[in-house]
Amino acid sequence: MPAENLTREEARERAAALGVDLYDVTLDLTTGSTTFASTTVVRFSATEGASTFIDLIAPAVRTVTLNGRPLDPAEVFADSRIALDGLAAENELRVEAECAYTHTGEGLHRFVDPVDDEVYLYSQFEVADSRRVFAVFEQPDLKATFRFTVTAPDHWTVVSNSPTPEPVPVADDAAAVPSAVWAFEPTPVLSSYVTAVVAGPYHRETGELTSADGRTIPLGVYCRRSLAPHLDTENILDITRSGFAFYEEAFDRPYPFAKYDQLFVPEFNAGAMENAGAVTFRESYVFRSKVPEATVERRAVTILHELAHMWFGDLVTMRWWDDLWLNESFAEYASTLATAEATRWTTAWTTFSSMEKSWAYRQDQLPSTHPIVADIRDLADVEVNFDGITYAKGASVLRQLVAWVGRDHFFEGVRQYFATHAFGNTTLADLLAELEAASGRDLSEWSGQWLQQAGVTLLRPELETDGDDVLTSFAVRQEVPAEHPVQRPHRLAIGGYDLVERDGETRLERTVRVELDVDGERTEVPELVGRPRPALVLVNDDDFAYAKVRLDPRSLETATARLGSFTESLPRTLVWAAAWDMTRDGEWAARDFVDLVLGNLAHETDSSVVQVLLRQLSGALDAYVAEEHREATSVAAADRLWDLVQGAAPGSDAQLQLTKAFAAHAWTPEQLDVVAALHSGERSLEGLTIDTDLRWELLTALAAGGRADADAIEAALAEDRTATGQRAAAAARAAVPTPEAKAEAWRTMVEDDTLPNALLESSIAGFTSVHDRSLLLPYVDRYFDSLEHVWTTRGNDMAQDVAQGLYPSELAAHPGVDLLARTDAWLEGLGDRLPGLRRMVAENRDAVRRALAAQERDRARDTAGA
Repeated sequence: MPAENLTREEARERAAALGVDLYDVTLDLTTGSTTFASTTVVRFSATEGASTFIDLIAPAVRTVTLNGRPLDPAEVFADSRIALDGLAAENELRVEAECAYTHTGEGLHRFVDPVDDEVYLYSQFEVADSRRVFAVFEQPDLKATFRFTVTAPDHWTVVSNSPTPEPVPVADDAAAVPSAVWAFEPTPVLSSYVTAVVAGPYHRETGELTSADGRTIPLGVYCRRSLAPHLDTENILDITRSGFAFYEEAFDRPYPFAKYDQLFVPEFNAGAMENAGAVTFRESYVFRSKVPEATVERRAVTILHELAHMWFGDLVTMRWWDDLWLNESFAEYASTLATAEATRWTTAWTTFSSMEKSWAYRQDQLPSTHPIVADIRDLADVEVNFDGITYAKGASVLRQLVAWVGRDHFFEGVRQYFATHAFGNTTLADLLAELEAASGRDLSEWSGQWLQQAGVTLLRPELETDGDDVLTSFAVRQEVPAEHPVQRPHRLAIGGYDLVERDGETRLERTVRVELDVDGERTEVPELVGRPRPALVLVNDDDFAYAKVRLDPRSLETATARLGSFTESLPRTLVWAAAWDMTRDGEWAARDFVDLVLGNLAHETDSSVVQVLLRQLSGALDAYVAEEHREATSVAAADRLWDLVQGAAPGSDAQLQLTKAFAAHAWTPEQLDVVAALHSGERSLEGLTIDTDLRWELLTALAAGGRADADAIEAALAEDRTATGQRAAAAARAAVPTPEAKAEAWRTMVEDDTLPNALLESSIAGFTSVHDRSLLLPYVDRYFDSLEHVWTTRGNDMAQDVAQGLYPSELAAHPGVDLLARTDAWLEGLGDRLPGLRRMVAENRDAVRRALAAQERDRARDTAGA
C-alpha cells in the first residue's frame, strides 16, 4: 500500500531533524464497536523552521494543534501522514482522532468471545502499526517515553508496558456500561513498535522473581476467561524464571523493565511479540487438549525468544529495519541456547537443526533469497522479510560465529554492547566492533562472506580406501550455487560412526571425530587417512556449520538400513536432513525417502524431529512423488502409519502424532472407516484420549474424505462453541470435497473481506486438503485474477496468507493446467509493480519447478533404479 509506505531515506531525514521526548496517549475504548477515540500529545525537539510529518492511519482526524496553532485536518492529513511545518526548537503537537479497531491482527485488534460475548483487545505494532492507534513518528530510531491513559469498561483489565495502576471509576450515571480510567506511569525510552495496550476481561495469574540487582519483578500470565481452566501458569513461570537467570548472567545486565507480563491473546498472527514488559502470544499456546511434546517445547523456546528481546531489541534497538535479522537471529540463537542449558529440553539444538535450519536451507534456495543483511528500502520490503533468512539462517550463522570467535569472547562482546548502547539504537557495525575487541579477530571478511552474500553451500565428502578398507584419502568438497558462487570458511567437525555391539544391541556410535576449518573448493583431511573406513561418515557432525551436506553412497546405505541405531539424536537428525535435501534437490527418489521415514520413524525419540518428519512425509507425498504413483504411495503410507499407531506405546507422544498423521492421510474407504470409528468411539486405542481438538482433526479428515457433511460439522460446533471450535469448523467446511463447498469457501476467503484473520488461516488449510485435485481447477484463473486486489486491500498478514496459501501448487503436475506457464504469464503482466507480491508468487513458482524435477527423479526410479 504505497500511501502507507515509509522509505529508509525519509526515516533518515526525519531522524536527523527530530528528537522525541514524550508521547502522552489517551485512548477511550468505550466509544463503540468499530472505532475508539485517540488523543496524542507529543513533545519533541526539531531543527528550527524544519518541515516534517507524523504518522497516523485513522478514519477521521478531529483536531491537529501544533505549538498552540490549530491546523486544518483537511489540509494537513492525507493517506497516513499529518504534515507539520514551521517547527520550533521545542514543540508540542496534539492530535485528536477516531481510530479503527481491526480484525486482521494489526493495530488494535478486536475479538468477541463466542462463549460469553465478552470483548478482548490487544495491540500488535510491528512493523509499523502503532500509527493505527495513535499519532507517532513511526520508525525504530526515534525512541521516546510513552505515557498511556486508557478508559475502558470497569470490569476489564488493562495492561501496558508500565505496571498496571489501580483504575479510577468514571462518574457517568448515563453510561450503559460503567467505565474506569487506567493512568499508566511513563515507560523507559522505547521504540513505538514495542509499546502495547491489551484490554478486556482477561483472566490473570501472578508470580514474582528476584532480579540480579535485587529488585522484585512482578510476573503476570493472562488469557481469556473462557480459557482460564487450561492455563498452566506454573509451567510458564518456571520457564520464565529459568530464562531470567540465564540471560541476566549471560548478558551481565539485570532485566531492564519494571514488570513482566505474558498475555495469550486471540487471533494472533505470529507466534509472539516482544512488547517491552508485556509480551503477547498466540493463544494456541494455552493447551486445552493434549498436544505433542514438540509443541510444548516450541512454546518454551518462544517464551525464551521473547524474553531475550527484552535486552536485544527492546533495550538496544536496531536503527532501521536492515538489522531486523540481527534482532530476530540473536533472540533465536539465545533462546535455543537457554532452552538447551536452562530447561529440561536439553536436546534443543537437535530441534533447531531439524526445524529452523531446514527452514533456512529451504528459504536460501528460493529465487528471492537475499543476504542476511537485507537491503530494506522501505516498509514494503520489511513486511516480506520475516522469513527463514531473517530468523533461521541468521541464527545458524550466529552459532557459526560463536564457534569462530569462541563462546566466552562472544558473550564478552555482547555484554559490552549492552553496556555501551543501553536504551539506544545501533547497527550491525556496533555489535561487530565489540566482538572484534573481545576476540581480537577481524570480522570484516567474515561479515562480507556470511552476512552480505546470499546462498547456501553444499559439503560433500570425497574418500578413497585400499583393499583392506583403510582410508587412503579424505577431503571435503564445497559446492556453491551458480547464482551465489561464494566459497565460505566453515568451522566444523567430521564424525565417523561404526556399528558397535553394546548390551545385546547393535548401535551406531561415533568412533572418530576431527574438528577443522573447511575453506575453499576442496579441503584435505589428513587426520582421517590411515584409519579404517567408518560405516557412516557425517560431515558437519555436531551441526556447527551452516551448509547442506551429502552422504557418500556407503554411508547412505548404512543410514537407510540402521538409522534407528544412533545412540544420539543430533547425528540422526543430520542424516534425516541430508536425505530430505537430496529428495528436494532431485538427487534421491521421493518414494525412497518415504520408505526411509516409514521404516525408521518408530525408532525416533525426539518429538520435534517426529513432527518435522511427518511434515516432510506429507510434502514428499503431495509434491515429490511422481503424479502417477501418488495415490498408491499415499495409500500404502497411510496403512503403514496405522501400523505404527498400533505399535506405539500407549499414551505416548508418538501415538498421538502418528494418529493425527494417519487421519490426515486416510484415503481409502477402509482407512476412513478406521478414522470414523475412532471419532465415534466405536474403536479405541489404549492410552489415547479422543479429546476435543483431536476429535476435530478426525472430523476434518472425514470431511476431506467425503464422510462428514455440513450437518455433522454444525453438530460438532454446537458442542464446542468456542473460538477454537469456530476455527476448526471453518477448516472442516472448506475441506468438504464438493464444488459447492469449495465455492463457498472461496467466496468467504477471497471475495468477502470480512473474515477475521484466524478464520482465514483455517479456511485455507481446509480448502487445500483435497484427494481429488480437479476440485481446485476452477480456482487457478480466479486466484491469479484476484491477487492484486487482495494484496492492495487486505492487511499485510492476510494478503500474504491468500497469496501463499491459495496458490494452486497441488496442480503442479495435473494434466488440466500448465501451472508454470500460467504463473509466468501472470508475472510478466505484473511487471515491476508490487514487488512484495511478485516475490511471493515467484517463490510459489519455484516450488512448482522443484516439485516437477523431483517427480522426474522419482519416475526414473522405476527404470534406472534408486
